[in-house]
Amino acid sequence: MEQLCLKSFVDAGHHVRLYTYGKVQHIPNGIEVADANDVLPMDSAIRHTRTGSPAPQADRFRYHMLAQQDDIIWADTDAYCVQPFTTESGHFHGWESEHHVNNGVLGLPPDSDTLRELIDFTSDEYAIPEWLPAAERRRLEEAKDAGSPVGVGDQAWGAWGPRALSWFLHKTGEIRFSLPRAALYPISFKDRRLLVRPGAEAERFITPETLSVHFYGRRIRKRLQEAEGGVPHPDSLIGRLLAKHGIDPAGAPLPEAPAAPAPLPPEARTGRGVLNLTDLADAAGSDRGSRKHRYTELYQMLFHPLRARKLHIVLLGLDGGIGVEQPDQWDAAATATLKMWLTYFPKANFTALDRAAAAPLEDARLTYVPCDFEDPAAIAAAADTAPDIVIDDATHASHHQQNGFAALFPRLASGGLYIAEDLRFQPAPLESQGSVKTAALFQSYVETGMFDHPDPGQRDRFNGFRADMSGCFVFPAHYIKGRRDQLLVVHKR
Repeated sequence: MEQLCLKSFVDAGHHVRLYTYGKVQHIPNGIEVADANDVLPMDSAIRHTRTGSPAPQADRFRYHMLAQQDDIIWADTDAYCVQPFTTESGHFHGWESEHHVNNGVLGLPPDSDTLRELIDFTSDEYAIPEWLPAAERRRLEEAKDAGSPVGVGDQAWGAWGPRALSWFLHKTGEIRFSLPRAALYPISFKDRRLLVRPGAEAERFITPETLSVHFYGRRIRKRLQEAEGGVPHPDSLIGRLLAKHGIDPAGAPLPEAPAAPAPLPPEARTGRGVLNLTDLADAAGSDRGSRKHRYTELYQMLFHPLRARKLHIVLLGLDGGIGVEQPDQWDAAATATLKMWLTYFPKANFTALDRAAAAPLEDARLTYVPCDFEDPAAIAAAADTAPDIVIDDATHASHHQQNGFAALFPRLASGGLYIAEDLRFQPAPLESQGSVKTAALFQSYVETGMFDHPDPGQRDRFNGFRADMSGCFVFPAHYIKGRRDQLLVVHKR
């Protein structure tokens, strides 16, 4: 990929100089190689601690290079040249998003006020960025005053790069020279996988005003290593460009990704020091544990302080919806669920509701009530005393989840927890036409402070609960940012 980017500038008619701090192999013909120490000696390279990237050193390097030479433009080796770069002002930089200008391709004249500010700022490894929120600046200043300053390597990503460039361009007014996104960053970070996806027609983003395309090198290299066998598909954008410029991927292959440590099998992930709900779930074969959803990791934090209390716990559903599509498996799944909860809460009394006629096991601490979840009044009547915890793992149909909340949240004890699992699995046979998804219903509350529902009666009913909700959290699957909403936890004041 670096060969391709370098060759693209040569083929566009540019003189290309590659600065290196050591010997580099497979450099394409027609490229001048220069010693980077002549610009900025490598006394001690600064790396970003979280990623290991030498980006701070590279950021500082380009500013010094621009200050020392006229009529020169810096380009990262993951910038592909679409057409020749020209500038009358000496400025050559562009917006990557609505919020910042990237420095992956950068031209600044030696007398630029922005360039002077950047060099001054990056001369101090422990400089506190002016653009940070007041609370974060205060935290860094207190650490500095205490003799433990926070260096750029431990600050947010891009502190010496796009964030600094954008700030000083605005401060000096030189932001007026920045090119639109289509010029240097037509394919966004979010859409970066289109670069290596066969048949994606990523060329549609390249317009007559496009001068360069950012390849997001570190991320795309990782993608190629992990998902593409190290070689771009010939029908992907990068694959076609390799052929256009005569670059053979086999001639300079990506280094093999380090082997990931083998994960422990579920049966070996035990012994967490205390009676642990994840251990119990894994032993029972429940999808709540580390085998799939990982709900029990959160539950362990919420429930462990409550284990010794005489609680009333209501379980809406015992099978995670299995009984809807696989009724023959209901007994086994429900038995495993009940044994897990009865073991974990040795003093709690349970009320369990499900669609079956009887519970698969009997226990003195368990009351079972058949319920089809269509009638909120029937759900409310089943819980004869105020529950401390409600866990909805029933049919997962949106209106059933909302019926359960409407029936039992008003009866929940003060300080109680209401939990609904599997927000994004709604069985088609039970889902009502036009139902608002429970995830969307509560996400709108999280974002706006109000419930929005197409049924005015339900909207008013749920908004009536707001005064008693002291906390509402919608967790994504596996607690990974960007995954679909999966688990709801509401705390009652």
